[in-house]
Amino acid sequence: MSFIKTYRKHLMTVGLIWAGCLILFVFAYMIALAPQLKSKKQVRRQLAETKRIYDSAIQANKEDTKIRLKEEIKNLQNKLNDFVIEFEDSANLIFDISQIANEKKVDSFSIGTADDRRGSAGVDLKYLRENNINISFEGSFNQFATFLNTLERHRPVVFVDNFKIKRSQKEKSGHKVDMKLAVIMRKRQDG
Repeated sequence: MSFIKTYRKHLMTVGLIWAGCLILFVFAYMIALAPQLKSKKQVRRQLAETKRIYDSAIQANKEDTKIRLKEEIKNLQNKLNDFVIEFEDSANLIFDISQIANEKKVDSFSIGTADDRRGSAGVDLKYLRENNINISFEGSFNQFATFLNTLERHRPVVFVDNFKIKRSQKEKSGHKVDMKLAVIMRKRQDG
């Protein structure tokens, strides 16, 4: 204890010097080193992103990746063909729908294209458009259901936009059905 009492003044001076140096080092760290660390983290993030882009470019240049991407594009084009009809095949589609009606033995069948041609889903697209087809026939509810089921399974896909069934007043007569179908069609490409 006598040691502390004797050197109290010196210990106090050393303590103040240590505290001053600590404050000075903290201040120097905040001014000089903290921004450097922040900049270093940002450079590391940019390096990681650039490395990822580089690795994907190297991967894309490999032959097996090219083959896989070509197969994927081919599969996607096949899926697109399930939903889109070529402009030249629109007459065949009307014939196909007429054949379906013939198979289901519906009466008074009529089919025609609607005049309200617009872009797909009301949006003007460069390569696709929606083509509407009006159908009317008479038949039982069972005939209507089987006709509708067959249309839903048709390729390219035929969308039933809306339909209306008017009940027959006569007992042996079929119900009057009006349907509006929509198909997605490639626009005719000039040139």
